[in-house]
Amino acid sequence: MNLSRNLEQSARFFPEFPALVEEGKTTTYAQLEAQSNRVAGALVKLGLAPGDLAALCLPNGRQWLAVYFGIIKAGGAAVTLAAGLPPGELRPLLADCAPKFFFTTGKKMAALGSREGLDAPFIVAPGGDFTYEELLAQGAEEFSAVERGRGDVAAVLYTGGTTGTPKGVMLTHENLMVSSHHVARQERSNHEDRVLCFLPLHHVFGQVHVMLSTILTAGCLEMMPAFDMDQVLAVFGRGEVTKFYAVPTVYMRLLSQDSLKQRLGKVRYCFSAAASMAQEVVREWKQVSGLNIHEAYGMTESASMVTYNHYYHHKVGSVGTPVGSVEVAIMDQEGNILAQGQEGEICIQGPNIMKGYLNRPEETDRAFWGAWFRSGDVGYLDDDGYLYIVDRIKDMIITGGENVYPREVEELLYERPEVAECAVVGLPDREYGEQVTAVIVPKENADLDPDELKAYLKERLLGFKVPKTFITLPELPKSAAGKILKRVLKDSIIHEPPAAS
Repeated sequence: MNLSRNLEQSARFFPEFPALVEEGKTTTYAQLEAQSNRVAGALVKLGLAPGDLAALCLPNGRQWLAVYFGIIKAGGAAVTLAAGLPPGELRPLLADCAPKFFFTTGKKMAALGSREGLDAPFIVAPGGDFTYEELLAQGAEEFSAVERGRGDVAAVLYTGGTTGTPKGVMLTHENLMVSSHHVARQERSNHEDRVLCFLPLHHVFGQVHVMLSTILTAGCLEMMPAFDMDQVLAVFGRGEVTKFYAVPTVYMRLLSQDSLKQRLGKVRYCFSAAASMAQEVVREWKQVSGLNIHEAYGMTESASMVTYNHYYHHKVGSVGTPVGSVEVAIMDQEGNILAQGQEGEICIQGPNIMKGYLNRPEETDRAFWGAWFRSGDVGYLDDDGYLYIVDRIKDMIITGGENVYPREVEELLYERPEVAECAVVGLPDREYGEQVTAVIVPKENADLDPDELKAYLKERLLGFKVPKTFITLPELPKSAAGKILKRVLKDSIIHEPPAAS
């Protein structure tokens, strides 16, 4: 087995089809396959052995894909790092994974200052050991992918560091192969699809759910370095994009556009990830565009998709039913399976679950109850087997001995017309332990009245769940994938308290 055979197959069946479009330049499947073969051949010549780690810290684009598949073709494992990482965050990750090869840009190497201690003897960068073009010249356009076991590591993705030191999640060829098939099947993907991709490819959503599933089905990736409203609307206007992937913030921004249904062009499918979508936004999008916003549940450790809120029976507010041979169970804190409708920790097992955390055997052991992976999320299953996310265990607020799940409060706040975005967090409180606090980004030209919001929530929630304080901010801190960083938000408020509304 080798994950790169998905690219080989698409290049064999659809060689002249566009694999990606970047700044108006098209790369066909035959061209992408040839470039990844050259990278693989060059790496083998330079000493890459099966199982070796090769890190890439590159922006989205043709080179990223060619290097990624080249590493995997050669039998190595691709460690994908965020292109925007500052030196202070990049160095510890390089020290942790100790890659034999390191692909990056000349600008990034200059920021790092030197290669001392990186243990990366081969660098693809202008001014480094080889430029990208010099690397391609060392390989040939024909290369047979190195056979690997289904349990061998194909990629290492680092989890976000908002809950502590980032951990390298080891994903196997089977994990990634299975997950890309899950996505393609659930979304009815095909070779005629054109997928708008501005999400970072180092992240599991961009890499597995978007990129790998599109390559599997020989679709086309319309690449952008980041979200830009004008560029996105211009691409929609050309009438080529059929699938749109984004995070909740982007959907909320698009809802402010006039004539949205017409501006979406030929988009047939919309999907949101990174954070749970407020039900009110899903309903408004459906009303305005005529399209559902599909959601799934997944994480880096599950190589993306665990459940999917599918075509056949879409339930607003749910993240759907388990896909393929993936199993989901709700367990109590002793690891006992709970009955339908009861809230507990979401636990998962299946061929998509990670091999473990790189260099962290103890943390790997703590992440499992036998074969069941512990997600750290609280949820429940309804009578139809649909999964509902209640909240993250770590985000739960304990105030005066009572448990408050922020998402329940946030869902109600999103129903308010003056709220663009919100996050509910627990701030330290001498009397209650934690104080429920709502941080809100208001809609443009909207006025927030804390007393009115408090009265609204008191009619719908038990008193201890109602925020004691309302804070307005122009924006909320987010990860590269668009997830609200609650720990960063809490720390910033504690150390530099903004004025409460």
